[in-house]
Amino acid sequence: MKTDLYLSSSLRQIEARHSHEPLMQRAGAAAAEWATTLSSERNQPILVLAGPGNNGGDAFEAARLLRERFFDVRVVFIADPANLPKDAAAAYQRFKQAGGTTLSAIPDDCHWSLIIDGLFGIGLTRAAEGRYAEWIATANRHASRDGCPLLALDCPSGLNADTGQTLGNTIIASHTITFISGKPGLLTAEGPDHCGEIRVANLDLVADPDIPADGQIVSLADFAAQLKPRQRNSHKGSFGSAGIIGGSKSMLGAALLASRAALKLGSGLVYVGLLDPEPPSVDLNQPELMLRRPEAVLQSDLRALACGPGLGRSSEASRVLEQSLMCPVPVVLDADALNILATDGRLEGNLYNRVAPVILTPHPAEAARLLACSVREVQSDRIRAACELARRYRCEVALKGCGTVIATVDGPWWINTTGNPGMATAGMGDVLTGIVTALLAQGWPAVPALLAAVHLHGAAADQLVADGCGPIGLTAGEV
Repeated sequence: MKTDLYLSSSLRQIEARHSHEPLMQRAGAAAAEWATTLSSERNQPILVLAGPGNNGGDAFEAARLLRERFFDVRVVFIADPANLPKDAAAAYQRFKQAGGTTLSAIPDDCHWSLIIDGLFGIGLTRAAEGRYAEWIATANRHASRDGCPLLALDCPSGLNADTGQTLGNTIIASHTITFISGKPGLLTAEGPDHCGEIRVANLDLVADPDIPADGQIVSLADFAAQLKPRQRNSHKGSFGSAGIIGGSKSMLGAALLASRAALKLGSGLVYVGLLDPEPPSVDLNQPELMLRRPEAVLQSDLRALACGPGLGRSSEASRVLEQSLMCPVPVVLDADALNILATDGRLEGNLYNRVAPVILTPHPAEAARLLACSVREVQSDRIRAACELARRYRCEVALKGCGTVIATVDGPWWINTTGNPGMATAGMGDVLTGIVTALLAQGWPAVPALLAAVHLHGAAADQLVADGCGPIGLTAGEV
């Protein structure tokens, strides 16, 4: 099933169109339902932090409903009720009329069954200050002290819901219930470390065709049409020839990892073009691979080509990259191919003249070189950076990292949610290169191939961890 992602600007439009509906009451009810489950086996009170905007209104609705269920609820609130937005003010009045009271500080002598963060949600655009910043720090500390869940409403306070960047003190939630739709900032950059388990409460809204989703989460539906059984009457030529070029001196492993991945993902034939002046004649761990000089691979009958794993930045590497871009088949560029591309304007021009697609798979530092900016700028808005790469280089792009962002030449973008910290080790990017090259060699279109490769790459790592391998010590070869 496809899962849509909306930026804050789009969500504001949706909220405005449905302002006549009781969205805040629905949000509070959804939050109270999950809060009931999270705290039902504990006898301590529930702490609710209510902010000065609509997120605070959600918190008051949840607090009121939890009190109706006979939970001991302590609400901390310091804003002037007269300055609350209309819906939040109404929620505050309902809470007060039901007998609710508020505190002006978090009690230090209480131990909590649950903490609910209803301070800022998606509305925060700068770091929290003063007592709000102190409350965020205290909530994190008390949740750790008491070992209790910390439930964020819509978005952990302090986290940018569009970019996943933290803005000063930020709630570290164990659970996040987000309203109307998913938000990209919960899924990429620092978002996953602050959101915990995420649930979407759509508040009984249906998709509005006039306000299309800004992006999507990568799902099986994005490439399911390509997953077809192999015919029994097949041969190795039926599943394409993949070429992998790289492996300069002391960096053979990168090319071999990519090539082994291409073989494991179904390429009928895999040619490996090694730049090492004294290359091995066979890969003893994977003797099915055909090891050649780069020139020989480029002259082979290929259906897809990857250039970059262990390529180096020599003059020979630049020449081989230029020749690779002349191949009339889909090409994947990674690692040093990207670094060379970033410094050679002629090669950028070669991309524009191609008919067959090109896929770029940079990590943040490589993306920064390609965009002539800092890594910090790339990471400050990963979606913007990926889309700018796709536009500038006219390529499909996977900006690797926590919540890999896939951006396309035509504009659509996705965030991938598979994968784990065990993948932060050498060679993982080479394996991804091999996976996507194998799918291209089997005739997959570029975008489904890239989406599937990124998704399966992370899913394989997740399966290994589920089976007890890693995350610490997980290796690219195992993936």
